[in-house]
Amino acid sequence: MAKLRITQIKSGIDRTEREKRTLIALGLTKMHRSKEVEENPALLGMINSVKHLLKVENV
Repeated sequence: MAKLRITQIKSGIDRTEREKRTLIALGLTKMHRSKEVEENPALLGMINSVKHLLKVENV
């Protein structure tokens, strides 16, 4: 499986509760913090739902 580096580039403030919880589930709690994760279908679905708040890179 491929690894992805996800970085939060926009704030979760003034977002829906669902988007806030998705960010927390991805392990992103603060701006400009990155996390490396293994790519899988569930994770890709979460990334797709908040892609306007994230920067995604292949590692």
